[in-house]
Amino acid sequence: MAQLIKLKDYISRYEWNAFRYPGQYIRLKQEKWHKLYNLWLTEREMIDRDDQSQLVDSNNNLFSKMKSFFKKEAIEEENMQVDLQLPETEQQLRQYFLDQLYPFQLKWATSTISEVSFMDESFNNDATLIYFLQRFPDIYLMMYQPVFNIQNAPIDGEIIMISPLNIEVIYLLEDHPETVFMASDERTWTVEQTYEQRQILSPVIALRRTEKIVKSILNKKGVSLSISKTILSRSNDIIFSSEPYQTTIIGKRQYDDWFAEKRRLSSPLKNSQLRAADALLKYCLTTSVRRPEWEDDDVIDEEL
Repeated sequence: MAQLIKLKDYISRYEWNAFRYPGQYIRLKQEKWHKLYNLWLTEREMIDRDDQSQLVDSNNNLFSKMKSFFKKEAIEEENMQVDLQLPETEQQLRQYFLDQLYPFQLKWATSTISEVSFMDESFNNDATLIYFLQRFPDIYLMMYQPVFNIQNAPIDGEIIMISPLNIEVIYLLEDHPETVFMASDERTWTVEQTYEQRQILSPVIALRRTEKIVKSILNKKGVSLSISKTILSRSNDIIFSSEPYQTTIIGKRQYDDWFAEKRRLSSPLKNSQLRAADALLKYCLTTSVRRPEWEDDDVIDEEL
């Protein structure tokens, strides 16, 4: 599960210490997964031995343990229904695990021990954010809709994916599945639908703006990491005669290869990657307030 190091202008644990939290997250997530997996295996063995009439009790027993396992932030009381089914496969268990980690990701990306930001509740079910976090490995550090503070002026950034090898600035371009995007060298692109055509501002403009900011910050901090720009569509064709300068276009026909390449990357976190993340976070706008009262929140630093 990729790590959400910055969400809009919300305060983040990672900006508090960009060198500590990425490694800590990976370690704690692995520990939690192994504990949950062993708990699931034990419960499955019990069900295999027990009479089928005890299946519901076994299911409820496991989910009660899971509820305690993930703490109250991960599973709300109203979701603990008696008809919840025990995950039958390891893949179902993995998806369950990822779903319960998501609220913790949001918490780390919107609070520290002493400060908190007021998050837009739409992020609780943001399908795009969930996709980027759940489908990519832990070694990717994600900045989602970051707001940079450049010369005291807020500037919206695109999606930024920081890997051990490079920084990829991504513009997600998606519409109804039958829509086709026509790229051009001009300031506008054409959107072709069944009964109409319309113009949109070229995504290249936004990508170049974010790339310029990222490159300037890295140069100022002396961080050497290559930067690439990608226009990405998982659901639509993007027609072009030639790709814009130093920009990769990934339409739905190229998406599987692009995605597989990202998933194949196997590398430890690197110092240059963490330095890049730290530098970018220092130039992000942060809006937060001190917690209304000191919470016993230290455990968040020790466990997911």
